[in-house]
Amino acid sequence: MKETRLDTTRIREARRVIDPVFLNTPLYRCEALEPVLGCAVSVKLETANPVRSFKARGTEVVASRLADKASRAAVCASAGNLGQALAWSGRGHGLDITVVASRFATRAKLDRIRALGAGLELVDGDHETARERAAAIARYYGIRLVEDSLDIETCEGAATIGLELVDTAPSFDTVLVALGGGALATGVGHVVKALAPEVEVICVQPLGAPAMTHSWHRRRVVTTDSTDTIADGVAGRRPVPAVLDDLLLVADDAVLVQEASIVAGMRMLLDHAGLVVEPSAALGIAAILEDRERFAGRHVVTIVCGSNVDVDAYRRWVGAAPARRS
Repeated sequence: MKETRLDTTRIREARRVIDPVFLNTPLYRCEALEPVLGCAVSVKLETANPVRSFKARGTEVVASRLADKASRAAVCASAGNLGQALAWSGRGHGLDITVVASRFATRAKLDRIRALGAGLELVDGDHETARERAAAIARYYGIRLVEDSLDIETCEGAATIGLELVDTAPSFDTVLVALGGGALATGVGHVVKALAPEVEVICVQPLGAPAMTHSWHRRRVVTTDSTDTIADGVAGRRPVPAVLDDLLLVADDAVLVQEASIVAGMRMLLDHAGLVVEPSAALGIAAILEDRERFAGRHVVTIVCGSNVDVDAYRRWVGAAPARRS
């Protein structure tokens, strides 16, 4: 049996270098969601921070270690959230950060990366094209390439969410985790299975970006030629073998959901929880909507992992909030 790359002791140590603004995020029972979903739902809110996503938990660990190196520069490829997080962490540690992204990435995310002081290079093509360009920049300049999910710091930073879950919500029996490159799923999954093994870990991915889910089911890397989903934060085509190995050890299931369910989940989080979220953050709710019988009677935790969304696109997807009577 293969061993995981993650280490619970290092995960606990990671909490010491992560800025407290990203730690101990809200976790609460959202009773307003329960009548329409048919199960108890708790929300772990990873958007109430300066970069509006969980990604800085990992980039804080990366930046703290890079700050002690001779070369204080790094480059990453990002659909937007990792780039913002690395820019924020890099600025705090005096690092020179470059982010490579698709020119088709969400404009709000790109604008925020620039505002945080990072260099931004746009490429034609998708996230995989950006990954190739970031790797080329790292080789040419001899600087640190930060690869989400492959770099263990990104997984173990995300895993601190798992510590908070098992410390504060021992009664839940299922956790729903958005699945993209795998940092969040492997990190949270590792801690939950180590400290609360009876809890079911279910990963959720869009039907239009199924590479990691297919890989999990077939227990080998499966790539796709393209992606077609509004959930840009999880739209990878080429899973990393080492990350898949970690995921196979901790995930109880991996499911795919339709775009309509993602939109419905976003609307439900707005209407019943007052939360504006990006599509990736609604994947857990989408999974419940598509299989209510599976989750009936359970206490489910869903991780709301990001809220960096283009306002115009959000309005098209979700529509105006319903009028409330006084």
